[in-house]
Parts: sequence; structure tokens; C-alpha cells
Amino acid sequence: MEQQTTTPEQEDVTNTELSLDEMYEASFRPFKERSVIEGEVVSIGKDRILVDIGYKSEGIVSIRELNEEELEALKVGDRMQVFIEQKEDHEGNLILSKEKADKMKVWESLEEAYRAETVVESRIIARIKGGMMVDIGVKAFLPGSQVNLHPVRDLDALIGKTFPMKIIKFNHQRGSIVVSRRVVLEEVRATKRQHTLASLEEGQLIEGMIKNITVYGAFIDLGGIDGLLHITDMSWGRVTHPAEVCVVGDKIQVIILKYDRETSRVSLGLKQRSADPWIHVGEKYPVGSRHQGKVVSLVDYGAFVELEPGIEGLVHVSEMSWTQEIRHPSKVLSVGNQIEISVLHVDQAGRKISLGLKQTEPNPWDLIQSKYVVGTTISGKVKSLTDFGAFVGLEEGIDGLIHISDMSWTKHVKHPSEIFKKGATTEAVVLKIDREKERLSLGYKQLIANPWDEFIPSRYEVGQTSKGRVSKVTDFGVFVELEGGVEGLIHVSEADLEGSARLEDHFSLNAEVTAKLIKVDTEERKIALSIREYRQDLERKQIETFNQTQEASAESSEGEHTS
Repeated sequence: MEQQTTTPEQEDVTNTELSLDEMYEASFRPFKERSVIEGEVVSIGKDRILVDIGYKSEGIVSIRELNEEELEALKVGDRMQVFIEQKEDHEGNLILSKEKADKMKVWESLEEAYRAETVVESRIIARIKGGMMVDIGVKAFLPGSQVNLHPVRDLDALIGKTFPMKIIKFNHQRGSIVVSRRVVLEEVRATKRQHTLASLEEGQLIEGMIKNITVYGAFIDLGGIDGLLHITDMSWGRVTHPAEVCVVGDKIQVIILKYDRETSRVSLGLKQRSADPWIHVGEKYPVGSRHQGKVVSLVDYGAFVELEPGIEGLVHVSEMSWTQEIRHPSKVLSVGNQIEISVLHVDQAGRKISLGLKQTEPNPWDLIQSKYVVGTTISGKVKSLTDFGAFVGLEEGIDGLIHISDMSWTKHVKHPSEIFKKGATTEAVVLKIDREKERLSLGYKQLIANPWDEFIPSRYEVGQTSKGRVSKVTDFGVFVELEGGVEGLIHVSEADLEGSARLEDHFSLNAEVTAKLIKVDTEERKIALSIREYRQDLERKQIETFNQTQEASAESSEGEHTS
């Protein structure tokens, strides 16, 4: 008998007895919970939408999952992607979700974009710790380091703006997506860089954007490649800081000075866009000529004045006034002042011009010699006192100096304050005028005759004893004021001190002292006194007197015996 054969499928059907319910249920096995499937809208109710997905019963989608625009456009018979939440609830209804299906579609498209490394439009919606929150259909994280090619100071200003970005991390299970705008910018920059590098030529005029500023220059973005505009190539004039010329974010046209293709280094120039104004500076600004200029900056030693764009000269503080000692230019000038100046010196090779401010006015010292004749007596106010003398103001800006050696014929003046007070009016004699050095020498002691010529030599002789008062005590001796205001010095060796005694322990100011004159030098104008010799003379006189008394007593005794 021939044996009949069956296929595995036939065996499965013939050998297994299935109930009608089981067979009906088996036909719906492809529909898994938490999966996306497409169905047909069969009815639109007040709070639900019925969708036929080929299951034994229609599925329910909550009306709240659709917005107004979607509801207005929806009609029976439309196809709809839905997410199977669960096959049946306790009432036998199939629960579906359009919202979750949309999200599943978004996640699928984002995963595809991640794997293909394509760009996704991303809207920045909030600032969070470490970066920004963006909307790419779902919420994603944009780290702060991935916002731009360079650090962004004001991240809040980006909120609400949309940028192309790439997904750099994707984890559907955790619901985590990390995006980067920097990756996109780097790719754009690389493309621009290749294009720019291929077209760069030395001498070319090119437009770029000021990207960064340092103390030595500014970096210009030429399109994917940066060039350096050095501070020395910004202007033919003087630039103290690049920020005076450049502002970050501004567009600027520069010339390519040098391009090294091996290192991709580009040197740029701004001043080279115009001719060098220093070429004809000697002809335009000859020495002695006068011009109008603008004060552009002040430094401790002077003021820089712009004669024209790119041409600046220095007015040194010593060239600002004929009569005043200017300690800082701000005392005379301010930035922005329009002033008249005179050209003093031009160094075309060194690109330097020396200017003078005082040379635009007459020099008052030209009239000094005729106004203040040597030997005449003047009157003025004491303006200041120094260790070496007193300055007396004669007129505005003209001072004369009374040196400490010209204050007294007879006294040893240690400081001008012993004779003068600041602000007091005094008379003096004009001794010398130095026109070149602009100095005027005055004398106070010259107001009276020199007592050393007649009075002192006739009044004081070596060997005589004089009395006076202590006017000063020093380490080397004691000054004593004698009659007529003349001073004499008792040297420490002539003070007759015992052992290691000090002068200040034995002499006090204004104390009366008697001493012997041991030297009168009219040439040096010095008188030397000695207490030691005075006491020695006094002792000799006492001994002589004693001897004379003894002799007289002896003679008287002999006479009495003879009688």
C-alpha cells in the first residue's frame, strides 16, 4: 500500500485540534503591544477616534492627542499611524496612541540621522546646568562646549533661535540625545578653509571678520582660516592697543602681506591700503614751521599730537612752557585739544617728529636781561625753600634763586628757613642772569655792605678776648655770635673739654661764652675762637698776679727789717 506523505504545515493542522476562538485569536498575532501600526479612521467622536487596524475590534485614540489643526483636517477614511498601548482593556477595547506613534517616528528619524551623520534643525528652548536644552522633535542636550567654536559669554541670548546641529550621542532606551552645533561649524569652516587656501595670494585685498584681539594684534577670520593683523600694521601712526582700531565682530578689509602655504600662516596689513604718509613728511613739515594738531594721547613725559592721519609728533613736557616746570602734560593739555605747535626736529627714517608748544609764544627770557639789570634791587615773594636756597617769584613764571651762601655775610646759615619764610615778601640784588640755562641768581646779603671789608678787621684782632652767645652746636664745634652779628667758631679741640665729654653737654643755645680770638681770616671770612687759650691766659695772669703779690710782700718785709 502506497504511504501518503504530508508537509510540516499539514501535520501542524491535522495533528492539532484548534477551537474556533483559538483560530480567530491566532490570526491577530502580528499585532504586538507597544508597536506602531497604520490604521484607518472609521469614526470621529466627541472624546475619541475609532481606528481600524485589522484587529477583531477597533482601537481607541483619545481626541486630546490631536491639536485643533489636526482635528480640523482629519476625516473618516484617513490613514493614521498609531501606537498599540495594550490589546484590550477590561471592556474589550483596543487602546491606541497617535502621540506616541508620532514620537516613535521622530525617534526613528533621529536615529537614522545619527547613523547617517546628517544635520537636524534644533531650536534652543532653555538654559540648563552645563549647557542648553534644545527641541529636535524631542528634547535633547546641547553641552556648553558644543554651542560654538569659541566660548559663548551670553548663552541666554541664544534661547529661541534655531541652528543646524548634529547628533553626537543617541540612546533610545534611556531617552537621551546629545547634539552639537560646533561639529557643524567645524565642517563649514573646513570647507571654507579649503576654498580660502586655494584662492589666497600675497597682495590680495580680502574681507574678513575680527575674531579676537590681543595686546600685539587682532586675528581676522578670512573664511575658515585666521590671519594676524599685527599692531604695527594697523596704522602709519602710533597705536597703543589694537582695541583702538579693531572691534570684535566687525568686518574689515585687509591686504595679505605674507602667506606661508606650508604652515598656513597669514600676515595681514591694514595701513598698507593707503600710501605711506611719512614719505614726504620732511617737505610737508619743515623745522620751524607751525601747524594745527590734535592731542591724541598723554604720557608721563609728554603729549602725542596728530598732524594728519598716520602722522603724530611728540611734545615733550620740557617744550610746553618757557617759565613753568610741567610735571605732567595733563596740567596743560587734554586729549582732544586742538593746539598750535612748532616743528622742532624731523626724523623721517625713525618716523619721529619733535614738536614744541612753548615755541608758538615769545620767550620771556629774551626780555629778562633788559628788565632785570645785574646790580639792581628787586622785590618778590618767597615761593619755596630748599636745602640750598630760596626761590623768589619776580613775575609769572620767572623765579630767582637766593643761594644759601648769599644769605648772610657773617652767619653760618644751615637752612634758608633760618632767614626766610615761605610767602613773605623780601628784597634781593640781581647777581647774574644765565639766558641759556634760564636761571636768575639773587643775593640777600648784598643788600648791605660787606662787614669783612672794614668793620670786622678793625673791630676784631687776634689775641683779644671777646664775649658772645652760643648760636649753634655741631659735632665739630660751637658757633658763637659776637658783637655786630658776626659768628666765630670754637673748634672742638679748642673747647677745653675733659676726657670724652661732649659739646652739647657743656654748651646750650644763647648761653654766654668768653673766648680768645686766635684767627681772623678776611679772605675765608672766618673767625676762630679758643676757650682753652683763654683759660691758659687767665691762669698765666693769675700766676703773674700771685707772683707780683709775693714779690711786693717780700720787699715790704725787707724794708721793715732794715729799719
